[in-house]
Amino acid sequence: MNKAELIEAIVKAADITKAQAAKAIDGVTAAIVKAVSKGDPVTLVGFGTFKPAKRAARTGKNPKTGEALKIAATTVPKFSAGSGFKQAVSGKKKAAAKK
Repeated sequence: MNKAELIEAIVKAADITKAQAAKAIDGVTAAIVKAVSKGDPVTLVGFGTFKPAKRAARTGKNPKTGEALKIAATTVPKFSAGSGFKQAVSGKKKAAAKK
């Protein structure tokens, strides 16, 4: 599913316009990015948690030449799926349906 398909799904589920759905998606993603980039986790109960994770410096290898390179330490985003999401994907629990 891409962004356009997600917008269509939201339009059907929430009975709003495409423009409103697109604005909502953009707002949610911007808020998540802003919070995680500041170092704060974002938890959506039943869905999952977005959080920053530190990645240590390491030595890599140039695949073309085989030469060793230093890869600097950095902070990357990490997503951990919630139990409800995991159960829905594994088929142990049905995904929430629209009422």
